[in-house]
Order: sequence, then structure tokens, then C-alpha cells
Amino acid sequence: MRVVIAEDTALMREGLTAIVERFGHAVTAVDDAPRLLRAVDAAPPDVVITDIRMPPDNTDDGFRAALAIRSRHPAVGILMLSQFLGDSYATRLLHEPAAGGVGYLLKDRVGRVADFMHSLELVAGGGVVIDPKVIQRSIAGRPGTLASLSTREREVLARMAAGDTNQQIAAALHISDGAVVKHIGNIFVKLGVQPEDGNRRVLAVLTYLRSTAPEG
Repeated sequence: MRVVIAEDTALMREGLTAIVERFGHAVTAVDDAPRLLRAVDAAPPDVVITDIRMPPDNTDDGFRAALAIRSRHPAVGILMLSQFLGDSYATRLLHEPAAGGVGYLLKDRVGRVADFMHSLELVAGGGVVIDPKVIQRSIAGRPGTLASLSTREREVLARMAAGDTNQQIAAALHISDGAVVKHIGNIFVKLGVQPEDGNRRVLAVLTYLRSTAPEG
């Protein structure tokens, strides 16, 4: 893959670059939002990894750059990193029509290299990955249309949004593969996701995010 990394903290930027390059991917690393936009415009990569807070304003410059990339290069995957639990950024980015994948991970997840690279590959392939901590907090705070799901089904949906396979969900929740399949089927039915809708796992995650989006 070709990856552009945007991170203003030198240690974090160099660490991310080393991790991604170790897996054989080509990396362009920048330290602010304007350079991120220029790098992507010059040679659109498969996926962008960007911090949300970046120079020059040190507010949500990275997120605003991600929105611009989503508009200009809709096939480019966007993996956002943050040290905060808020999920509104992921929700807004998902509402932008595009073919590229979207991810929102807390920075402490980067320390788990295998999980991080799995998430990066999912986003590059057009998938959706949301940090489990963000999902669990949102489900607890604003159930919305998820009220019909059982506690176990919500746990399964949270793992789906984190990009886990059925086998990984089974291992994490200490249930059988068959039980995972049953729970996922129930989730699809309760959320109204039909077989003809395409990637039902992604659509279920989108339904979750839309139902937990802040009002207004």
C-alpha cells in the first residue's frame, strides 16, 4: 500500500512510519494539515493516517483536511487517530459520500501493532473501523435505534465496528462461532439491514453511528 501519515509529534510520526514500513508499505510522512493536502493531491495514496489536532491552528485541522480529501479523492481511505473518546468526527466523515474506508482509533491502540495494522488494512480496503472504547461509551450514552438489541448483540456490534472477524468476536466474548453468526443475523434483522444491501457488516456499523450521532 501507499500510505500518507500526518502527525505533528515527531516521535509519534516516526513510530508510525517505522511500523507501517516494517510491513512493506510505502510511506510519505508530513507534520501539518496543509502538507497533508499537498501530498495527497500530488499522489493520492491508498490510505491516509491523520491526527485530528494538527498545525497550523492546532484544533481540528487534521479532520478538516480529511473532509477535503474525502471530497477530492473519494477512493482514499481515512484512518483518524485521536487521544479523545468523542465519536462525532467519525460520524461526520462517514456521512460524506465516498468509496474509501474510514477508521477512528484512539492513539493508545497504535501500541498494539497487529491490531493497528489489521485496522489500517481494513480501512484501505474500504471498510469501517471504530475503536471499541468509543463504541461502548456511545452505546451506553445514546442507545437510539439500538434499543432493540440485547446486551450481547450490542457487544457483538461493537466488535464488528472494531473490524473483528467472526472468529475474533467469538474469542473476545468467549462464545462459539455459531453463536456469533446467530447474533449477527439478529442484528441485521433488528436494524433492518437486508441481504441485497451489499456489505451488511458495514451498513450495520453505519446504522449504529447514525443512531448515536449528536443531535443538531
